[in-house]
Amino acid sequence: MKISRRASLAMLAALTAATLMGCGKKEEAASPAAPPASAPAPAKADPLKVAFVYIGPVGDAGWTFAHDKGRKAVDEKFGDKVKTTFVENVPESAADAERVFRQLAVDGNKLIFGTSFGYMEAMLKVAKEFPDVKFEHATGFKTADNLAQYDVRTYEGAYLAGVVAGKISKSGKLGVVASVPIPEVIRNIDAFTLGARSVNPKATTRVVWVNKWFDPGKEREAATTLIGQGVDVLMQNTDSAAVVQTAQEKGVSAFGWDSDMTSFGPKAHQAASMINWGVYYTQRVGAVLDGSWKTSTSWIGLKEDGIDLGAFNADLPADVKTLVAERKKGIVDGSAPIWKGPIVDNTGKEQVAKDAVADDGFLHGIKFYVQGVEGKVPG
Repeated sequence: MKISRRASLAMLAALTAATLMGCGKKEEAASPAAPPASAPAPAKADPLKVAFVYIGPVGDAGWTFAHDKGRKAVDEKFGDKVKTTFVENVPESAADAERVFRQLAVDGNKLIFGTSFGYMEAMLKVAKEFPDVKFEHATGFKTADNLAQYDVRTYEGAYLAGVVAGKISKSGKLGVVASVPIPEVIRNIDAFTLGARSVNPKATTRVVWVNKWFDPGKEREAATTLIGQGVDVLMQNTDSAAVVQTAQEKGVSAFGWDSDMTSFGPKAHQAASMINWGVYYTQRVGAVLDGSWKTSTSWIGLKEDGIDLGAFNADLPADVKTLVAERKKGIVDGSAPIWKGPIVDNTGKEQVAKDAVADDGFLHGIKFYVQGVEGKVPG
């Protein structure tokens, strides 16, 4: 059949149109689908601001140094979830302490640690003004809904140091450079003496009070006085390394307090009662972060890894180290409690009856010297 030119042109036009339509569908199918709108990234939570208030300088090598190691443990564990700061050398006077605690709360800190006994009343007052801020006070005894209390059983370290002192002293005369006459410090003096007399019943302890937590000059004078009285082993309940330094210079023995003080007197330093505040600080910061924080009263010790006697002198006899390990085990498992009677004070009065074990309430209120401590408790 003959096809006209017009028909041929019509057929060609139809074929071209069909081809173009097919190409259009193919191109549409090949186009990638538009990506769905992405949800906005969640805003990063602001770090928890945590502040520490120190009675002395962070470089005191003792009490404040140990607390600042605890602060650093918080930083290490929680990273950018927290932002820690500290204020050092804050006096215990009400005006100074209140001003610092109040300013830290105003600055947005939601957890504030006060690390000295004398801060208690100031913290209690400021805590009432900032009910949404959590406060924690070291070594005191008052609490509130947003104020917790915490402490370490420093007497356990003092007792173990006393065991060492009783074994190594040639004169049997021991000395303590003491800070402030509150139950905490008196308890440490008594525990040191109980430890010493457990291995040398004739050992005695002399005490010189400096009435300051941190005063290297007065600590040095006190240590020198005790050495002049025939003391050949010194313990301290003060915050600097002056006692260890003096012992090194005078050729007697001493113990680091709150931290390892070996570097200040390598020959004199026999061991150190070392506090690990990081155990407590990381736990409490974690509680604020997960919403479980509640006011509480805590007193951790050897059992919780809050304190230990370590950093032993290389020349300390092996049998002494073994004895310390045995006594430590007895304290932790309860088979050899420190405060088991009979315990008699230095006036001859029985304070803890035979076979009885003093409870924490008794320990918190100690205001007497045990037998073996010379002199009277101030005030």
